[in-house]
Amino acid sequence: MSGVLFQVFVYLCAAVVAVPVAKRLGLGSVLGYLIAGIAIGPVLGIVGAETEQLQHFAEFGVVLMLFLVGLELKPQLLWQMRARLLGLGGLQVLASAGAIAALGWLLLGHWQTAVAVGLLLALSSTAIVLQTLTEKGLMGTEGGRAGFSVLLFQDVAMIPMLALIPVLAVPELSEIAQHAAGEAGHGAAGQGARHGEAGAGAGLSLVDGLSGWSYAAVVLGAVAAVVLGGHFLTRPLFRFIASSRLRETFTAAALLLVVGIALLMTLVDLSPALGTFLAGVVLADSEFRHELESDIEPFKGLLLGLFFITVGAGIDFGVLFGQLFTVLALTVGLMTIKGGILFGLGRLFRLRAADHWLFTLSLAQAGEFGFVLLAFSTQNAVIPPELGKLLSLVIALSMLLTPVLFIGYDRLVLPRLRSAPDQPPDTIDEQGAVIIAGAGRFGQVVNRLLMAAGVRTVVLDHEAANVERMRQIGIRSFFGDASRPDLLQAAGIERAAAFVVAIDDRDRAVDLAEYLKREYPDLCIVARAFDVDHLYLLRTAGADVALREVFDASLEAGAATLRAVGQHPFEVEKLKRAFRRHDLDTLDELYELWDQDLAFSKNRALLERVRARTAAELEITAADRSRLHDRTERGWTPPPKGYTKELDV
Repeated sequence: MSGVLFQVFVYLCAAVVAVPVAKRLGLGSVLGYLIAGIAIGPVLGIVGAETEQLQHFAEFGVVLMLFLVGLELKPQLLWQMRARLLGLGGLQVLASAGAIAALGWLLLGHWQTAVAVGLLLALSSTAIVLQTLTEKGLMGTEGGRAGFSVLLFQDVAMIPMLALIPVLAVPELSEIAQHAAGEAGHGAAGQGARHGEAGAGAGLSLVDGLSGWSYAAVVLGAVAAVVLGGHFLTRPLFRFIASSRLRETFTAAALLLVVGIALLMTLVDLSPALGTFLAGVVLADSEFRHELESDIEPFKGLLLGLFFITVGAGIDFGVLFGQLFTVLALTVGLMTIKGGILFGLGRLFRLRAADHWLFTLSLAQAGEFGFVLLAFSTQNAVIPPELGKLLSLVIALSMLLTPVLFIGYDRLVLPRLRSAPDQPPDTIDEQGAVIIAGAGRFGQVVNRLLMAAGVRTVVLDHEAANVERMRQIGIRSFFGDASRPDLLQAAGIERAAAFVVAIDDRDRAVDLAEYLKREYPDLCIVARAFDVDHLYLLRTAGADVALREVFDASLEAGAATLRAVGQHPFEVEKLKRAFRRHDLDTLDELYELWDQDLAFSKNRALLERVRARTAAELEITAADRSRLHDRTERGWTPPPKGYTKELDV
């Protein structure tokens, strides 16, 4: 018992120490877990033999992850992805497997082994890629969605791969494997007879020995059971469990659902991750979706973290240093081949520059399912054991390098793409009284209001996707960098009355406001600020009006909440106006104390004034609530019921 507790303590300690440090250094949590595994495994030797068994258990984190991903995807959205799911995913698997197999045939001699190597190395790491994309907020980008389509197709492609591998058995390897198995079986015959009954359940399957048609029928029945059961049975089940008002019971039911589906998929030789993903998609419209997410998320995070640690701990440094050049050459060669194919597919499917590079770099590695196929190929005499050890290192090392590629994408690729757009700006043939820089959610609302008032506008945006979206709804806008003088001249900056800065980059917004005020001092500059600090930077840069994008929405949300808890709408409106008035008044006072070069937490004078403002808000708004109506408040809502009785007295 103490040994087990010690191992648990070691793994948890490694995660708690390494991951926050890695996050602080900008390396990401995945690389932190991998480094932690390397530290406690090959470097310090604290963990060892149990790592491989633990890895199989931790792979269940991938199953939970795909269930959660499915919960975010409604069936109609999945149907919209069908072109990329089949086209992009199918071409990636076929092209990568074909290229690697062709090279492997030249190096290995046996075409069967080469095909198996091509298949297992064509797969990418669902765990690392989805975790990193989610962590960096990139799942909603075109590159993130394209990458997810490929990963999902790869999970489906594992099914025919598992069926194909036994057919690829190499005769020479089969004879060696049978000879070794015969010796092992002769030595363990008595023990096997004693424990054969106990082990009978280990390989439990519903499809062993079935004909092709029967196997297909059982598989389709299992998939139908997941889809129909998820749609019709889970809702009444979760309603019944929710009525008990015991959170731990609901958590147990959520885990039971995922484990049960994974078990069913395993019994019919399908991917457990695929089954749970389908269940998640079916439950995407369920009223219990958020509860399921919140209950399963902690287990997913812990198991995935444990999986990444076991990958790092499982690296055999003896084999690595013994064949260092070979391992590095194979790893770099693998990632180069897959990266080149992915880059070409990105061009074929017209991914834009940033999304194109994200798609290429994120999927260039081998994946955790490669370990599964590698072990299966070795057992079926398709890949020699010595080659299996080498390929295992290549898979692990490529996974270890993937977070480094994401860091390179953030720090090297994105800055260059932002400074050098991949397509020339549009020719601007319109001029307007107002120029709007940014066609995102903020700029769109401003533009709609101005157009409704009959004001002529020119909208510029450096994100082609935003421009295309505006054009699809019939609003003309232009692709280009709003800080370029030639584009501003073409848009009529000399005669414009106002300029709206609504771009999503904080620093570029400040630079643009400063440039406009310097070059066009009479131009009214209205700027969107992300927060108070950004608002002050914009005011310092010369913006005439700077507005926080979330302040009004937050104020309205607070007012709606007050009405929901029973406060009268009139009192809520008075409180909201008093709060807004007090906030605007104190913004100018705080601006006098604000120091651009001093962090908020270290500006003591500003901190004291903010504390005083918070205390004063309670007193001022309370006093405002007790005042009678004034002229500005008349007519917005009927007076409270029964107020005439007080007047008659």
